[in-house]
Amino acid sequence: MSSTLTPLPDALAKIVERFKRRTNPKQRYEQLLWYAKRLGEMPETAKIPENKVPGCVSQVFLTANFEDGKVWYQGDSDAQLVKGLVALLIEGLNGLTPEEIVQVSPDFIQEMGLNVSLTPSRANGFYNIFQTMKKKALGFQLGTTANQA
Repeated sequence: MSSTLTPLPDALAKIVERFKRRTNPKQRYEQLLWYAKRLGEMPETAKIPENKVPGCVSQVFLTANFEDGKVWYQGDSDAQLVKGLVALLIEGLNGLTPEEIVQVSPDFIQEMGLNVSLTPSRANGFYNIFQTMKKKALGFQLGTTANQA
């Protein structure tokens, strides 16, 4: 049972359901690799220290743009499984308002079963990527982040 107070956004809820149907870690890894392959290219010029996600063993870069009241992320990682984590979070959160993103609780990570499938350092990285995305959305919500078109 989820302890999430606010229902998950539709795209993220679908991803959670997809992972819940994968009963073993190998299937979850395959699902992550599938997401990694689908992730759009991030320009090399965006892979700068300011866009690096702190606290990740792998290199992870993340940008956020604010257009028409919605947040749009781009990301990349040098590790395929982590790239899959980035991709599923981007797919689940892209196109939402900052308010919607800020309200998402990280409880969905347990619901997906990823917390038991991932090594502790990757699970921690997943939380760090998610928290960085929320922080960027909060910056837009508070008007403290400049529009990076």
